[in-house]
Amino acid sequence: MELKYEFYINAGREEVWNALISSEGTRSSFFGSELRSNFQPGQPFAYVGPGNDGEETVHVYGEILEFEPLSTLGYLEHPGPSYHSNHAELQSRVIFQLENVGECTKLTLINDQFTDNHPSYANAQNSWWMILSSIKTWVETGKMLNFGWS
Repeated sequence: MELKYEFYINAGREEVWNALISSEGTRSSFFGSELRSNFQPGQPFAYVGPGNDGEETVHVYGEILEFEPLSTLGYLEHPGPSYHSNHAELQSRVIFQLENVGECTKLTLINDQFTDNHPSYANAQNSWWMILSSIKTWVETGKMLNFGWS
């Protein structure tokens, strides 16, 4: 099972990269969550923000696989503990890749290597469209998309 998305964003790679790794960028695009990591391969990361366990809910966590500034961010992820009791057994791989296309940046997202019968697969299919649309909107306009959840 592989999910793959390609978005073209009217901005340079630095702006798109900032949306993927900065606190301000991830909060605006990843449902209010902040990406916490030292971004060293083999080290942990977590998306933390408002949710089932309060303001510090761990939504997704795992291990950094690849980190090449302005180019590639890859990690193995698990759903947060409040989503599934067997969260540590559930895993998938996520890779963000950036490349220049004219004056735009092409953002490719691949989410694959799901463990068998991963209960978050269907949710990921829907959520990635929202996250990637939010990244594009925030980078191009500085505004967040309002999905009417607050």
